[in-house]
Amino acid sequence: MMRTNSWIPTVFNDLFDTDFMPKVSATAPAINVKESDKGYTVELAAPGMQKEDFNVHINDEGNLIIKMEKKNEQKEDKSTRYLRREFSYSKYEQTLILPDDVKKDAISAKVENGVLTVELPKIVEEKAKVSRQIEIG
Repeated sequence: MMRTNSWIPTVFNDLFDTDFMPKVSATAPAINVKESDKGYTVELAAPGMQKEDFNVHINDEGNLIIKMEKKNEQKEDKSTRYLRREFSYSKYEQTLILPDDVKKDAISAKVENGVLTVELPKIVEEKAKVSRQIEIG
């Protein structure tokens, strides 16, 4: 028979969940990267975000930078006295090193249904077709 000490979690909760050490709940958005013959697709889960909340660009080193920032500010009612007020603020930045076969001037991005989708087309190298008459000697 195994005994558990039920007081241990309570001690830790009392110690760490105080006004001096509040709980922090920070998570990064889920990100998917898919590859096909034509290119790569980056999907970033961002529920509640609009296209104005994003900045997607390529830096001087050729890396893809995805920035997301959302502030939820509400107008303050002067007649209300807050005892506690929580503001909502989200900020995220991700740097992706692009493969050499990405056509950087054709990258596109869109936000739809809470998902940022960045399309990274591959450089298509035309293979020269060699067609010639072979002389029979």
